[in-house]
Amino acid sequence: MSPKQLFMLLLLAALWGASFLFIRVAAPALGPFLTIEGRVVLATLCLMIFAFIGKKPLSLKAYWPKLAMMGLLNAAIPFTLIANAQLHISASFASILNATTPLFAALIASFWLKEKLSFKRSFGLFLGVLGVAILVGWSPMPLDKATLIALFSMLGATFFYGLAGVYAKQKLKHVPTLTAATGQQLAASLWLLIPSTLNMPEKAPAMPVIFAVVALAVLCTALAYLLYFSLISSVGPTKTLTVTYLIPLFGATWGVLFLKETVTLGMLVGLVVILSSVFLVNEVKLKRLRPARA
Repeated sequence: MSPKQLFMLLLLAALWGASFLFIRVAAPALGPFLTIEGRVVLATLCLMIFAFIGKKPLSLKAYWPKLAMMGLLNAAIPFTLIANAQLHISASFASILNATTPLFAALIASFWLKEKLSFKRSFGLFLGVLGVAILVGWSPMPLDKATLIALFSMLGATFFYGLAGVYAKQKLKHVPTLTAATGQQLAASLWLLIPSTLNMPEKAPAMPVIFAVVALAVLCTALAYLLYFSLISSVGPTKTLTVTYLIPLFGATWGVLFLKETVTLGMLVGLVVILSSVFLVNEVKLKRLRPARA
C-alpha cells in the first residue's frame, strides 16, 4: 500500500471502531431502533448527495429486491442487535466480539457455497469459540440475564454480517458499489421505519446524543463506506479486509479515552485469540465479503 492508502485503511478502522463509541452514547437515550434509524436515514442522504454532486448514477430500481435483502441482513438487523447489546456491555467489549464476523462468514460459506473447511480453518473456528469463551468467562461483568442477552445480540449481529457477506458474494457481484452502499442503507431505513416510530423516547435527546447519531451516520457509515469501496478498487479486497484486525483496537481505544472504560487482561487475551482465529479462517477470501464493523 502507498502511504495514502495505508492512511485510508487506518482511518476506515478508526471510523468503524468509533461506531461502537457513538452507539454506546446514543442507544441508552434513544433506544436501539431509533438510534439505527437515524444512522441509516442520514447515511442514505449523505450518499445520495455524494452521488448527485459527483454525477454518479444510482441504479436502485434495477437491483432493488437484492438491495432490500442486503439492507435487512447487512444493516437493519445487525445494527439494531449491536445497539441493543450496547445497552448493557461496553463499547470495548462489543468491538472485540464484533471481530468474530469472519468466523461466521467462513462457517456459512462452507454450507451455502460448499467451500471446504480445511484443518487450518476448522482449527481457526475452534480457536474463535475459545476466544469468545475467554473474553466472556474472564470478564468482571456479572453473567446475569441482561448481559447474556447482550452477548447473544452481539454474536447474532456478527452472524448476520457473515450471512450478508456470503449473500453479497452470490447476488451482488454486478451491482455498482455506490448503488450497493446507498441502496442497502435506504432499504434498512424502510425496514426500521415502523419499529422506530413505535419506540420513540419519552423526552427530547441531549446534544451529545444528537451529535453521536450524526457522527455515526456521516462519519462511521457514509464516509466509511466511501473509503471502503475506494480501497477495494485501489488495493483489492484481501488487503482491505485487514481492517478486520484493526477495528477492535480502535474500538477499545475510543472506549477507554472517551467513555473511561477499562480494558481487562481477559479482554486482551480474548482479542488476541479471536484475531488469531480470524487469521487462520481467512485462508479462503470472499471477494465481496463485508468486514467486521458496526
